[in-house]
Amino acid sequence: MNKIPNRQAICDVLVEKAAADKDIFVLCSDSRGSASLAEYANTYPEQFIEVGIAEQNLVSISAGLAKTGKKVFAASPACFLSTRSMEQAKVDVGYSNTNVTLIGISGGISYGSLGMTHHSNQDIASMGTIPNMRVYLPSDRHQTKCLIKALLEDNKPAYVRVGRNPVADIYSEEETPFTLDKATVLSEGTDLAIIACGEMVSIAFDAVKTLKEQGISATLLDMYCIKPLDKDALLKAAANAKAVITIEEHSIYGGLGSLVSQLISANCPKKVINLALPDEPAVSGKSPEVFDYYGLNKEGIIKTAMELMNDVR
Repeated sequence: MNKIPNRQAICDVLVEKAAADKDIFVLCSDSRGSASLAEYANTYPEQFIEVGIAEQNLVSISAGLAKTGKKVFAASPACFLSTRSMEQAKVDVGYSNTNVTLIGISGGISYGSLGMTHHSNQDIASMGTIPNMRVYLPSDRHQTKCLIKALLEDNKPAYVRVGRNPVADIYSEEETPFTLDKATVLSEGTDLAIIACGEMVSIAFDAVKTLKEQGISATLLDMYCIKPLDKDALLKAAANAKAVITIEEHSIYGGLGSLVSQLISANCPKKVINLALPDEPAVSGKSPEVFDYYGLNKEGIIKTAMELMNDVR
């Protein structure tokens, strides 16, 4: 079982690349430990800024640095980054179109036991509404590395959300198919199209294997790129399936499920079921416990798939 969280994978790439690129800057809001960026801060103190518990300043300073030609990565808990500094993300990063990657750490219900104040179940929706802002939820450490390397090569705004805990490997160091803004097809089937993002991809991957054993073939898309959504891959998967399931660690409103439903209803109408967090303060507990409670687990996906197939057959 992998023991390296996606946040550590981000640090590993930045530490490697900053040795030869002095324009890479990292900023934290008293979160270098939580973001696993202490190694970067210790290795490149001249390319690191600690702003303290001041998320709004974090984003504005990052935008200012980007305007001077720096490649800026700003890390803070997703629950604060996507709410407390929303105006700065909207104006200083999105509207100003600055080369800033906002890294929302401990996203979703990663801070499970701390409750709603520390959950970030609205960040796909809020960040996704900002013009010029791209939104990414990488599914494992290998894909995370590929994503950060790709973002170092462009100069556009982005929001990257990662969880707190290690995620089971889907890909490998030797084989990680990756194209920026293109979903990865993990399996192909004709009964269901399952669209997942972030930590839900690994869970969905296991569920699809079991469904196949039970005679249900499913296409599984790793839709790490929420915005821009890979419309071509999504429409192809939906067109070849009887129904669609989306899975996300986010509110049922405004996230992956909403975007998928919007696109499919306008182009190839199919029944879409959205597995997500309900419109209520999520229960407190460790991530697996919360996932189990809301059916965002292997068993929940299989149950939903079986019920859906009975409806559409």
